[in-house]
Amino acid sequence: MNDYEKQYFNTLLQIATERLVERAVQRSEGAEKALRLLRTDPYGNVWLDKFIDAFFEEFLLDNTAGSCFILQALSKRRYNLELLPQQALTVEEIIKKMAKEVFGELLKQKAEELLEQHVAFGG
Repeated sequence: MNDYEKQYFNTLLQIATERLVERAVQRSEGAEKALRLLRTDPYGNVWLDKFIDAFFEEFLLDNTAGSCFILQALSKRRYNLELLPQQALTVEEIIKKMAKEVFGELLKQKAEELLEQHVAFGG
């Protein structure tokens, strides 16, 4: 991955993290509650999966090329093959699913870190 691609990925991750945290804080009426909800039920009140779907669509990542870009940026991360459904999927569907899941895992981690800072420093 080239330096400019790494920089672009880091910018995307930063934008996604800031937007997710802002959304979670608003929905949860505070950073402390948002952090607790993100840790205990990221697909409940925070709707992490819906956020990622919308983010991928908005930033034109919801296609094979975009998903491959995400997977290339996160190629060192591990993926649990049990997360793939047992039914037959196209290669495109598998790539999209994997990209959203590994991005979502990293996004959740970064959002938790940012929320911890908000809680600790009252931001």
